Amino acid sequence: MKYDAVVVGGSFAGLSAVMQLTRARRKVLLIDAALPRNRFAEASHGFLGQDGVAPSEIRRRALEQLACYPNFALLEGEAQSAERSLGGFRVEMADGRVVEAQVLVLALGVTDTLPSIPGLAERWGRTVLHCPYCHGYEIGGRAIGILASSPLAAHQGGLLPDWGPTTMFVEPGVTFDEEQQALLVARGVTMETERVVELIGEGQGLEAVRLADGRIVEVHALFAQSKVSIASPLASQLGLELEEGPQGFHIKVEMGCTSMAGVFAAGDAATPMHNATLASASGVMAGVSAHRALMEASLWR
Repeated sequence: MKYDAVVVGGSFAGLSAVMQLTRARRKVLLIDAALPRNRFAEASHGFLGQDGVAPSEIRRRALEQLACYPNFALLEGEAQSAERSLGGFRVEMADGRVVEAQVLVLALGVTDTLPSIPGLAERWGRTVLHCPYCHGYEIGGRAIGILASSPLAAHQGGLLPDWGPTTMFVEPGVTFDEEQQALLVARGVTMETERVVELIGEGQGLEAVRLADGRIVEVHALFAQSKVSIASPLASQLGLELEEGPQGFHIKVEMGCTSMAGVFAAGDAATPMHNATLASASGVMAGVSAHRALMEASLWR
């Protein structure tokens, strides 16, 4: 099973990389474990031409379109390991299957570690959110909360009042500098220092939060800063250079190129900024850069 390119990860970034390489008439394999980060979201918003469409439907349409190309193949399952081999790279699946390719594109995604508050995890992607540009409009001007577990919350605090009246729930030990405090005051953010101990609402809906002192504060969406980690060991196995962002480490890239020749990366695992459109665009860049590497390799044969 030898290919020009193997792309690991079948969400927006990986699919976009595959499209570029497939249309360049290269033999491409997509490895997909079907566990995208966006599987918790009911709809994708702010994505041009896809506003309001479920992420799973976007993926289904993309795979349907890619299946029309005879040089595209899909392998469902988990890529367990990757290493250099003669003429390229060798990827082993969790079930023992092995594939080889001249170049490797990693669209690995990230795993979120959420604050440990009753009712929070089950609402992730529905009424507990991370990106106002992706989900803010649907709040409809109703009360918004921010769980400030790091100084990063000041940035969200400056943005969110455009989507609704905003209360910031500051976790113990989190402080803001003078400039951040001035921004929050200017934007009319209400500051609350009592800890959130429970989320209240039917099903995945959110009506309020309960504070440690027993008070209940109305909110219909809660923005939280998760900690993220790259969702696959492949980057560390290959020894790729990482960078530390505000939420965790990501693969260092320049125009989709990683620190290892022949390995490219895209999507949430390769940037501190997480957004559907940005993920897709980075996949295009990684796919184009991977194709360029294939072209240059052929000149030296």
